[in-house]
Amino acid sequence: MLVVGLGNPGARYERTRHNVGWRVLAALEARWRCEPAESAPLYRTRRAEVAGRAVHLMWPLTYMNESGQALASWLAVHATAESEVLVVSDDVYLPVGTLRFRPQGSSGGHRGLESIEQSLASRAFARLRIGVGQVDAAGLREHVLEGFEPEEEAAMTEIVPRAAEAVECWVRDGIGAAMNRFNRKADKEAEAP
Repeated sequence: MLVVGLGNPGARYERTRHNVGWRVLAALEARWRCEPAESAPLYRTRRAEVAGRAVHLMWPLTYMNESGQALASWLAVHATAESEVLVVSDDVYLPVGTLRFRPQGSSGGHRGLESIEQSLASRAFARLRIGVGQVDAAGLREHVLEGFEPEEEAAMTEIVPRAAEAVECWVRDGIGAAMNRFNRKADKEAEAP
């Protein structure tokens, strides 16, 4: 199984909205006590055994819009079914801290997800989107490359471990169980008047 966290390399981007996927991977690395695995020019990975399954965590070392290149490089060496891939990314269409699993679907305009879709030549991979706050289209580029406001950062400090728990649920119990357990609250809140 492979969990890909989307983000941008370098200290400048470390705490930005776009790098929330990397924050989740860091939480999983600690939670699972991962071992170093491969490092390549386009990615670095860590490995753990979870519920009797080998799970790899991947940090693409490309910029966000080229994340698919890192995945393609990894897949050239490791045969992995689409159903065994989970991509963790930010989502500007969800409120800060909202988790949303999907078994497949469109990129929703997220360039990192678009790059992954092109690499796989498919949209049939699971994704966990993490809300980083909404903004109008004119300010989108700046928004995702900025850090969180203090109250948003407090929410992210709580949601990153929950997102790690959600990924573990996906590994142990599959996408259906993960959706039922972690999408429920967000869906109910969205329906509230």
